[in-house]
Amino acid sequence: MRIGVLTGGGDCPGLNAVIRAVVRRGLQGGHAFLGFRHGWAGVLSNDAMELTLATTAGILPRGGTILGTSRTNPFADGQDGTASILRTLQARGVDALIPIGGEDTLGVALRLHREGIPIVGVPKTIDNDLGGTDVTFGFHTAVQIATDAIDRLHTTAESHNRVMVVEVMGRHAGWIATYAGLAGGADAILVPERPFDIDQVVAHLRRRHDRGRSFSIVVVAEGASAREGTLQAREDRATDAFGHVRLGGIGVELEREIESRSGFESRVTILGHVQRGGTPVAFDRVLATRFGVAAMDAATGQRFGMMVGLRGTAIVEVALEAALAESKLLDPSLYETAELFFG
Repeated sequence: MRIGVLTGGGDCPGLNAVIRAVVRRGLQGGHAFLGFRHGWAGVLSNDAMELTLATTAGILPRGGTILGTSRTNPFADGQDGTASILRTLQARGVDALIPIGGEDTLGVALRLHREGIPIVGVPKTIDNDLGGTDVTFGFHTAVQIATDAIDRLHTTAESHNRVMVVEVMGRHAGWIATYAGLAGGADAILVPERPFDIDQVVAHLRRRHDRGRSFSIVVVAEGASAREGTLQAREDRATDAFGHVRLGGIGVELEREIESRSGFESRVTILGHVQRGGTPVAFDRVLATRFGVAAMDAATGQRFGMMVGLRGTAIVEVALEAALAESKLLDPSLYETAELFFG
């Protein structure tokens, strides 16, 4: 077979490891590979490169993606890019696609699968909020980067008697915030699953100071929000091709509100895309490699319409439709464990 590979959505540590594993596994079976540049945009515009042993050598530890990525939606604004995609696949002699991406990229993949295009998906999101898999690659790298930042901010917070607000990624789910906050010893963690009351947050910080603690660390996921009527939210947010509001800035609002309501000097650090960049940790390299091998095995076995995933320690295949049915939100028991150490 001739297999098309693409990476869509935000970049993520481990993408190159998946590409390398797909190609290495497939070459053993005599398959050939074409990498589409910049996600679905490359399929729409017929922009691609050959993926060979030589072009994928040495990319295992590299962050980002050698194919490039984008948030292009072939079905944006009521359009239907199916015909354009089919023309590209036919012109290039592509027999099947392996898209690597999150809910948006794989949502497009599911729609194309229903149109008869052979597809095997690989889950990718540092937010770790995709159903069908216990963990997604890139998540542990993001957590490590955020934890390192929290460790460093502890020292400056203590030196200046400040409240340090650390904003991390997490649109719908607070996995990164909770893992990094728990690992970094945060004094409060705010996540999308639990709308917060700013007055309660400030009261908690005051209690800490009353007990003699001169500084605090507050970790907040970018998608966290205040309970209705407790904090004025921004309304002027742009959206992407999939209709998602562009996030970022809740940390700035918290910094301002905490300082004005408590009188404690506060500073915000927004980690942003730092969490996506750089070398993947060992766990993510191994998981991405296992996903790539499993995806190629599924394609070889013509088990299309599936997504590979991790269940416990085993790699499994899950129907794309089931994997995308609902987001995997934060485990409440994990958050309750983290709460034991607040303050």
